[in-house]
Amino acid sequence: QLQLVESGGGLVQPGGSLRLSCVASGRNLDDYDIGWFRRAPGKERERGEGVSCISSDDDYTFYTDSVKGRFTISRDADKNMVYLQMTSLIPEDTAVYYCKVSDSWGQGTQVTVSS
Repeated sequence: QLQLVESGGGLVQPGGSLRLSCVASGRNLDDYDIGWFRRAPGKERERGEGVSCISSDDDYTFYTDSVKGRFTISRDADKNMVYLQMTSLIPEDTAVYYCKVSDSWGQGTQVTVSS
């Protein structure tokens, strides 16, 4: 059974950076498309392709408009992990971030951007 665990969230000032990690157990992530989603305070979790996603062959990546040029998704096949590098963070990025693989979700990691 696939299990996902996110980490790397925290409190950061506007303009700062964080790298989120998602480690998988039970399945090889190379076989799957992977997405990062977020749920901002008072809002529902984003739908569709979420904040960012990467195809199983790494040939396709997606970024929602609000994070283009600031976030980068990547995977490390050897570690069975996926990352979301976030730079130039703004308060509107404050949310719980989740990774999703197939129908499985992690528990989320909180990102708070505030001065």
